[in-house]
Amino acid sequence: MKLTRSYSIVVTAIMAMLLHTAKAQQNTLLPCDKDATTQTKALYQNLRTLATKGYLFGHQDDLAYGVNWRYEKDRSDVKEVCGDYPAVYGWDLGGLERDGNDKNIDGVPFKKMKEFIKEGYQRGGVITLSWHFDNPLTGKGAWDTAHGTVASILPGGANHALFKTWLDKAANFILSLKGDNKELIPVLFRPFHELTGTWFWWGTNNCVADQFKVLWRFTVYYLKEVKKCHNLLYVYNTGGDFKTKEEFLERYPGDDMVDIISFDSYQWGDPSKDDGFPQNVNNLLNILDSAAVETNKLTAIAETGFEAIPYAAWWTAVLQKAIGKHNLSYILLWRNHGYNEWMKKMHYYVPYKGQVSEKDFVKFYNDDRTLFEKEAAKENLYQQH
Repeated sequence: MKLTRSYSIVVTAIMAMLLHTAKAQQNTLLPCDKDATTQTKALYQNLRTLATKGYLFGHQDDLAYGVNWRYEKDRSDVKEVCGDYPAVYGWDLGGLERDGNDKNIDGVPFKKMKEFIKEGYQRGGVITLSWHFDNPLTGKGAWDTAHGTVASILPGGANHALFKTWLDKAANFILSLKGDNKELIPVLFRPFHELTGTWFWWGTNNCVADQFKVLWRFTVYYLKEVKKCHNLLYVYNTGGDFKTKEEFLERYPGDDMVDIISFDSYQWGDPSKDDGFPQNVNNLLNILDSAAVETNKLTAIAETGFEAIPYAAWWTAVLQKAIGKHNLSYILLWRNHGYNEWMKKMHYYVPYKGQVSEKDFVKFYNDDRTLFEKEAAKENLYQQH
């Protein structure tokens, strides 16, 4: 009888331990790169935990320039309006593939970009990189949609070797991003962004789904296994044009090659007359949530905004309404270029001092669910908890 009772106690203890282990494993989200650095793994896990509290706010090129200023130390249009930096800093590698080129397509010197990336990281912010790379078939820009481009850079293609040299340059840049302790800075890497659109050479009009999947899988394989870039979290990013989960995932390359799923969506109409943007984004987020359950990935709105923000209450009455109660890792607003000579108009997506939506942006900042850099820093996103 004593033996049976002891046996029962041991079995109960073992079952409890196994249940605890199973729950711990279920709550642990690992990057698709099994060799990811400690800081990268911690960031990924902490982003999931943080999404239940709110979403990180990001801004493209925030530290490099703003409306009516360029390269002034510690400046940020976001900070000047709300007193805090964004929690996510977006940068772009476009132009890095060109031999001897020292600036990206927006004129930001790559040397300064590295400094800005380290600065944001050291304060506790998160870094994301996109890449508007040139068309490898024609040598023209990312918007050149010459047919056959993707096929030409797949293994066995005429430009495959060239494409690998471009990935080499990207890897060298990524591996040069280090903190004060020489640790690699984790990066949310968003290649082939807006992949369901027709305006880039990697879009739906230039390759079938299987070709795109091979392109993505080769890119991740090369950066991860050949170049040993173990500080990357990979962001699958579509346009905001999908209607179903199946359509969103049509070009999805596999759970083993993606960490975050996302889409881009911008306000175009007049929000005082048209409620289409918040309704559409909310529908897209419903689909994204469903896809996240299926793939077990984090979610984000990787680009959004309303050019020149002419609607004073856009932040709280439109953007927050669009996001609703959805749990996102982050949202990123596009850049504050200022007056664009080519487009002959103002081109910016967050307010600056005196801009019409400034006061509403402060209300947006003070909302419990919007997380800027001070709050991100408190979370110690690069430490295991």
